[in-house]
Amino acid sequence: MIGNEWIILGMIGGFLSMMIIGIPVAISLAVSGFVAGYIGFGPMLFNLMPARLYGVVTNYTLLAIPLFVFMGVMLEKSRVAEDMLETIGKAMGGVNGGMGLAIILVGVLMGASTGIVGATVVTVGLLTLPVLMRRGYHPSVACGTICASGTLGQIIPPSLVLILLSDIVGESVGTLFAAAFIPGLVLAVIYILYLLILGIIKPDLVPAIPKEERALTSRSQLIKDLLRNVCPPLLLVVAVLGSIVGGVAAPTEAASMGALGAILLAVSMNRLNWTLLQEALHGTLTISAMVFFILLCAQPFSLAFRGLGGEQVVHGFFEMLPGGELGAIIFLMVLLFILGFFLEWIEISYIALPMFLPIFSSYGTDMVWLAILVAMNLQMSFLTPPFGWALFFLKGVVPPGISIKDIYLGALPFVALQLCALLLLFNFPSIATWLPKAIGW
Repeated sequence: MIGNEWIILGMIGGFLSMMIIGIPVAISLAVSGFVAGYIGFGPMLFNLMPARLYGVVTNYTLLAIPLFVFMGVMLEKSRVAEDMLETIGKAMGGVNGGMGLAIILVGVLMGASTGIVGATVVTVGLLTLPVLMRRGYHPSVACGTICASGTLGQIIPPSLVLILLSDIVGESVGTLFAAAFIPGLVLAVIYILYLLILGIIKPDLVPAIPKEERALTSRSQLIKDLLRNVCPPLLLVVAVLGSIVGGVAAPTEAASMGALGAILLAVSMNRLNWTLLQEALHGTLTISAMVFFILLCAQPFSLAFRGLGGEQVVHGFFEMLPGGELGAIIFLMVLLFILGFFLEWIEISYIALPMFLPIFSSYGTDMVWLAILVAMNLQMSFLTPPFGWALFFLKGVVPPGISIKDIYLGALPFVALQLCALLLLFNFPSIATWLPKAIGW
């Protein structure tokens, strides 16, 4: 009789092996889970499967995912991001690294309005990379800035990562949104400081927009552009997030109002038409289906893992680690960082994290703080070679002359900056916990 510990190791090894040979993640999860569960218990283990699948598709909180996705896709397709980027770029262009600062600020606004890394990276890459190259930016710096700005949507609410983590750790979406707000802004400030310092030390890498070009736009026109192109999406973000964090609306209700607000913005700009609506709905369907398919296929894996006693195996392993709770958190952070080189954040969230949560519950760890640590760690998976998705998104739209090497080298300094932000959050938990406590969550 094969011991359950060996079946669990075989299940994890089988999943990783199928991933390596190119089998889609969702299929790898389902197959490895079904095979291991059948070997351990036979078909009886999966009598609970229909109830678990039904629980995923009827989860009221997860309904916010397609609504937030629609909001983001609609803002991207209606070129709201394009207008914001052009306006903020003109406003910041007189500073060395000013266009880079504009990209980071647009990344914050896009992250707070879309939460979709691919949409932000592709949009900003298409709009700014040729312009940055013409203005003398170093290719690696330009590529790294664009990729990093796109990943801000994974930590700044309303992030899909935070919505899924709220379901995993058992905290409300509003609490995690409030907890992630300050860490997300801290990370953006770190990016901005890096670009400003780079502009002082090596101005030739990030030159300012020439004075003659800036003179073409008057100050009054720039103010009008800011009011027309930046304020409306900013007000939409404040209304959606404020209603959630303030307890006025549930995440799903706020997401539905955000989706409606995105449609009204497109109407106010006279850009809403049948083609735009079709593209937005198609993009929403594609992204949402991908997320939910992985969630459904993760259920056999997690059911088999728990049924075979995987939590006890993990608990025994953690007992061997030195340092107690602190050592366990450090180990989890290192493990998630390594997994981020090879796996997507959804698989990491629904495979690795549930294995370890009972351990941290027994330690009495603050789950809100832990969830934000995990979210910021998972954010790095979009930038870490060789499989960082932000890098692949940008590679698909770069102009000729920019290689994958430029993209990888450009991402590395921002990975280091993210590690600095993670260390800050690790050493000062109040960065994440202060705001939820201040507003009474």
